Amino acid sequence: MNLKPAYVLSGQQPALGVVRALGVMGVPIVVLHYKDEDVAYLSKYVTHSVASPHPETHEKEFIELLLKSAAQFGDGILYPASDETLVAVVKNKEILEKHFNVPSPDWDVVQKFIEKKYTYAIADENGIPAPKTITPSCLEDVLRYAEQVDFPCLVKPSQSHLFFDHFKRKMFAVENKDELISIYNQSVDAGLEVMLQEIIPGDDLNVVNYNAYFWEGKPLVEFTAQHIRNAPPWWGSPRVVLSKDIPEVIEPGRKILHAMGFNGYACTEFKKDERNGIYKLIEVNGRHNLSTSLAVECGINFPYLQYRHILENERPSQSSYKEGVYWLEIISDITNSIKFFRQEKYTLSQYLRPYVKPNVFATFALSDLRPYPKRMFIPIKKGFHALSKKLFGGK
Repeated sequence: MNLKPAYVLSGQQPALGVVRALGVMGVPIVVLHYKDEDVAYLSKYVTHSVASPHPETHEKEFIELLLKSAAQFGDGILYPASDETLVAVVKNKEILEKHFNVPSPDWDVVQKFIEKKYTYAIADENGIPAPKTITPSCLEDVLRYAEQVDFPCLVKPSQSHLFFDHFKRKMFAVENKDELISIYNQSVDAGLEVMLQEIIPGDDLNVVNYNAYFWEGKPLVEFTAQHIRNAPPWWGSPRVVLSKDIPEVIEPGRKILHAMGFNGYACTEFKKDERNGIYKLIEVNGRHNLSTSLAVECGINFPYLQYRHILENERPSQSSYKEGVYWLEIISDITNSIKFFRQEKYTLSQYLRPYVKPNVFATFALSDLRPYPKRMFIPIKKGFHALSKKLFGGK
């Protein structure tokens, strides 16, 4: 049986999880990669790798190359594994559907989770608990907020991928009015819309993921997990995650996806408020992400069940999954553990537990070694660049 190729769009760690999830099932893989730090295209499961223009800054050229790839490698199914590839795909969905299966939702749905201000508005309309948030339209709004808020507070992006590309971080925790105004002005100068949000008290253990394959308003498959350590702590992306049954987020997770009219795979993040024990919505990621390889290790292969559903009309159903399995980003965990040792205050046994218990690594895999050396080299390269800049100046 000749399987249609899966086109994985992006070469970063979420993409690597998708590549391995599909590749181990025998699906041919084409990866379009565009960043220096990309690693997914090095996987042994990749049939063809294509260096592409950046989909955000060169959208037209990216789409043209994708269409040429279809002519060269065959029609297939698209897996955007980054926000910028997702946006490019859905905005060009009509032309792409002539050559590909495009399971991503239409832009009117995608906009509801890509632009976080709409996410929080939908949550408010549907009674889903979320942090108190405003989207300032001018500096005067920021000044009024500064008079009312209890610092510290968060300055978060409306569109996360654009903000991260500019600042190289997900958000800022600001301690006072001057810091708030400074970050706001820097964001405005960069053409970025931001939100001002209260901080939900609690450490990384309070952050959880509700993963679901949703279809026609209902969850077909669900999987939950708990953050153990983030990078950086408190505000960053996960560096250690644990598979765990978390029933408290099932209902609000279903509710937000239903309200959005979402179809497909999504990872929805919540944080438990220590003041009242209520899980509050942080964000919805409507594409395959870092949770992919953990779910696969636990027995739920979201990319492949989507492949079978879209291409072979096999409707997925819920199955049990293993709890107590850790997902680790080794390099990020080691570097952040050293950097934030005093602030995190974990015991040595707490640090080591994920390494000795059942686990899966984000990049390292004995069965697929080639991506890992490059992943190891990235922080070394950044360190040399920072040192060179400090010693000799320049960019």
